[in-house]
Amino acid sequence: MPLTSLSAARQAALEALAPAASEPVPLLDAHGRFLATDVRASRSLPGCDNSAMDGWAVRAEETRGANRDHPARLRVIDTIYAGALPARALQPGEAARIFTGAPIPSGADAVVRQEAARAADDGLTVDLFISVPPGNDIRRTGEEVLAGAPLFRAGQCVNASVLGMLASQGETTVSVRPAPRVAVLATGDELVRPGELALAHQVYESNLVLVAALAREAGARVLHMDRARDDEEALREALTRLAPQVDVLITTGGASVGDKDHVKRVLVAMGARFFVDGVALKPGKPVAVARLGTTAIVVLPGNPGAATVAFDQLARPLLLKHQGVLETRRRVRARLSEARHKQAGLTYLITATLEYGDDGLRALLRPQGAGQILQNVQADGWAVLPPGRADFNENDLVEVELFDRPHHHAVDTASDITP
Repeated sequence: MPLTSLSAARQAALEALAPAASEPVPLLDAHGRFLATDVRASRSLPGCDNSAMDGWAVRAEETRGANRDHPARLRVIDTIYAGALPARALQPGEAARIFTGAPIPSGADAVVRQEAARAADDGLTVDLFISVPPGNDIRRTGEEVLAGAPLFRAGQCVNASVLGMLASQGETTVSVRPAPRVAVLATGDELVRPGELALAHQVYESNLVLVAALAREAGARVLHMDRARDDEEALREALTRLAPQVDVLITTGGASVGDKDHVKRVLVAMGARFFVDGVALKPGKPVAVARLGTTAIVVLPGNPGAATVAFDQLARPLLLKHQGVLETRRRVRARLSEARHKQAGLTYLITATLEYGDDGLRALLRPQGAGQILQNVQADGWAVLPPGRADFNENDLVEVELFDRPHHHAVDTASDITP
């Protein structure tokens, strides 16, 4: 059976899980989630014309020509603090002491900052030493946002700045989609729990922590981390027990075609529907995506490097879709730091760091292997070697898919919601 292309596999995998229904939650509980609906401003910011500085509210025309030798002297009729209202409107020849954030009194059209003025000892007059234009140091109503204006689109990640803006609008709750519930199941007779004694022919089980952390980075709640032997009955028991408790069950190991690679066979026997079974991708070719009942199943290879790539390309998009968003990563073109040979029919994703050289941006390729983990530490992204070519030369231009600052937008399938 021919392998599915990476782009087709990603699209097919998304069919295994629908976006969850939205729910209103307290603001802080929404941190890291994605907005389920568009949000408009309920009030203008600022809500009124206010002072941007500590100083004096004045009529700008009455400061014309003022300097240190010939100050403009005005009567002080009021002191206005943030949160207070002016006592009355400003009349010609008058000024009001004003503090940052305080509302501008009617009749004033500028603020002279306090460093450019000196009040009399009795506080009844003030000398102004500069000429200011109308609007000087005034923050206008709606300068940041006007009431009714769009604030955020559905799919916006709720970070600290978003929460601050929502709080400034007086909101106490916001509509988001819940975090997907995830279980991770590691398989393999060669695995030893960290903290126990591992012999040379054995392997410390790292995938549980690795995959659970990747799932959390994609916004998931990891409810279970379990292990199973390379035994069909043990696998069936674990899958039967874990799947009904979560939205997504991710297995690692036993994904290929070896004598002890049982995961796919057991899922088929349990009636799972497969959306993806093998991808033209290296590392990560054996990855599969299925659905067992209402639970999405992602079958990852056991080698940590391959598991990382396969998770990133198929499991991560699935987890994000459950939260109502699709992710688009930035891509840049860079020159390869070295030649690479590959299988022509596969897409290779090779961890890379970027640096600027005399000939522009260069992709420094990391040592790559399905069983390696260290190459992903502090990497900038995947150098993408597309199908159709077997040989890439040093200095060839390729695309690098960057890990940082991805863009999220709402899934445009309003009818595709799980209850």
